Amino acid sequence: MYVKIRRVGNSYGVIIPKHILESWGVTEGDPLVVTEHDIRPPARSRMTAQEFLEQHKRKLAIAVASRFGAREIRARILANLYRWERQGAWVSAYDEWRALAESEDDGALFAAMLGRDERSTRLRDSAPYVGLLPREEVKKLNEEAAG
Repeated sequence: MYVKIRRVGNSYGVIIPKHILESWGVTEGDPLVVTEHDIRPPARSRMTAQEFLEQHKRKLAIAVASRFGAREIRARILANLYRWERQGAWVSAYDEWRALAESEDDGALFAAMLGRDERSTRLRDSAPYVGLLPREEVKKLNEEAAG
């Protein structure tokens, strides 16, 4: 396949078709290895199981953020947190999620869902926006992650 080099600001770039990125298991913001002879995703074998799991949870969050607006995500978060608190299933991360959901700061919400920092990674371990994606889509993402 051939791609064209395009100007991007003061730099140059290439557009890689979505189906190629999906086959590589990468998405927006993921790193690629660029050498004099090729462009490719980092070798999977170098990723620890924990890193792989974190990447998968981030991909699920990206899928949610790309399909739903902040208002819908907040509503699901608050509904799930209300239900889990009544059931006695509460972890400290839920206090942080509640504050994010009750805030009107969309940037903070999406940063927590999609960020690569330590806090975002920790919060995704207790993601209360579950149930927004159709089961078929979650199943597909899980199967892709399983290889």
